[in-house]
Amino acid sequence: MEDIKEKLKVAISEIFGISVEPNVTEAPKNLDGDFGADYSTNVAMQICKQVGKNPRQVAEEIAKSLADSGYDIEIAGPGFLNFKSSDEYFKQKIADFGSKFTENISCDEYSGKTVICEFSDPNPFKVLHVGHLYTSMVGDSISRIVEFAGGKVVRANFGGDVGLHVAKTIYAVRKNNVDISNIEMIAKCYVEGTRDYEEDETAHEEITKLNKIIYEIAANGEDFNYDDAKKAEVAKLYWTGREVSYNYFKDFYARIGVKFDKYYPESTVASRGLHEVQEHIGTVYEESDGAIVYRGEKDGLHTRVFINKNGLPTYEAKDVGLIFTKYDDYEFDKSIVITGNDIIEYMKVVLASISKYAPELVERTLHLTHGNVRLPGNEKMSSRKGNFLKAVDVLEAVNEALEKEHGSFDEKVSLGAAKYAFLKYKVGGNIIFSPEESVKMTGNSGPYLQYSAVRASKIIGNLLKDGVSSAKENWELSERERELIKKIIAYPDELKAVVSELAPNKLCTYLYELAQEFSRFYETTKVAGSEYEFERGQIVLAYLKVLTHGLSLLGIEVPERM
Repeated sequence: MEDIKEKLKVAISEIFGISVEPNVTEAPKNLDGDFGADYSTNVAMQICKQVGKNPRQVAEEIAKSLADSGYDIEIAGPGFLNFKSSDEYFKQKIADFGSKFTENISCDEYSGKTVICEFSDPNPFKVLHVGHLYTSMVGDSISRIVEFAGGKVVRANFGGDVGLHVAKTIYAVRKNNVDISNIEMIAKCYVEGTRDYEEDETAHEEITKLNKIIYEIAANGEDFNYDDAKKAEVAKLYWTGREVSYNYFKDFYARIGVKFDKYYPESTVASRGLHEVQEHIGTVYEESDGAIVYRGEKDGLHTRVFINKNGLPTYEAKDVGLIFTKYDDYEFDKSIVITGNDIIEYMKVVLASISKYAPELVERTLHLTHGNVRLPGNEKMSSRKGNFLKAVDVLEAVNEALEKEHGSFDEKVSLGAAKYAFLKYKVGGNIIFSPEESVKMTGNSGPYLQYSAVRASKIIGNLLKDGVSSAKENWELSERERELIKKIIAYPDELKAVVSELAPNKLCTYLYELAQEFSRFYETTKVAGSEYEFERGQIVLAYLKVLTHGLSLLGIEVPERM
């Protein structure tokens, strides 16, 4: 399509003296008559008003100018230009595409740029829920896409190792004399501590005091010795619970094949946030009833507290500290922050306040948000209430569905099913996740694409094992061969859109459509042992390269067999 776009731009410039970016797409099946076009453009309709002619006249002039372009061109309807490529064009394209695969798909949009991709963001003293699983998989895929486009990616993880949730948990741990080395017990204590904080005035006061002590403990560091027995006890519980949480996170991320380069505990950025807010009191932030706030109404937003009445930084101040600390550490060109959409307005206020004294950091920050993930029929879930869907439960549900559907279990297939089921949806909306649907070998699923890759790999293996006959000169492409080649060589254009929009879902859509074309080809076309096994082998090999590359950008591995 790029070749056609360039030819159109040159022709339009020469004929009409204007510059335009033509919209070229794959032609719909069964166009006007039996023409069987490969590509179509509505550029004549795009520019007709600008050049003062009707679309049909514009199309006729463009078609005449491109008579020697190497394409058969037909005008359809009110002025669509339809292009049909020759067999020789497709043969040459697929041969070049496979032999120079890396060169053909290269993209440099992020070349030389440092990009911090922050995602997952779990809080110690809590268990990971399905939202963490989702954002971990989305964040990893977006990181891979930016890396493919030449960016130096730092995968960052930000979590609340200080704050009321920690104080609530430790309160319940002390109250019940609980073993804090068990993450599930820690999670139960958080639920109980939250309930006591909301319903018991005495507990509320004690948790508020604990919160201040925990900030002090985190600031002093793990090796600090306390004379006060209560502080010594709380410090031991705090550092033990934090380590248990981090080890739990580490094991989980390893299980799903996601890595992080930098973890930012809130305690490590809180002082920087306090400093920045305090430095701008009177110009950006202001005092209100003993607290420090930002009046967001002047930006069409709302007011939020950045330092509370006890002089402690809130989440808002910690996020201020985080953006500055990230820049100090990496001098990022872009910071991508992926969170749930429940904090859209919150982040708007935080970034609006920072924009008043560090606008360049806000300009470099992209906040991507996603909706909730639920199983069919689930009510709204909350870790505070304890009725949330745990991340490990989702993975186990996929494992069980895979064994039930296929009688066996493979970690790569199971993870591929879960990742694809999340990534195929556009980031932003809510998702109803069905483990049963995610593992099906037919339809738009990860296992379907993995199986297609295994099938193609087997064809290539058979060709290599038995030897391949030499190329033939009288090879005429069938419809199925043309359609598959056309879809394969569209990959670079598809990738540009995926990179530009940071849209894993667009990659999923393309790969599914590609696999469907391969399935039609496979059902009608013999490869190994055919008269044209070398030529068809080239198509299958190019297909396999595209499919495995695309799956790798989604973080999905292909098993050896299925």
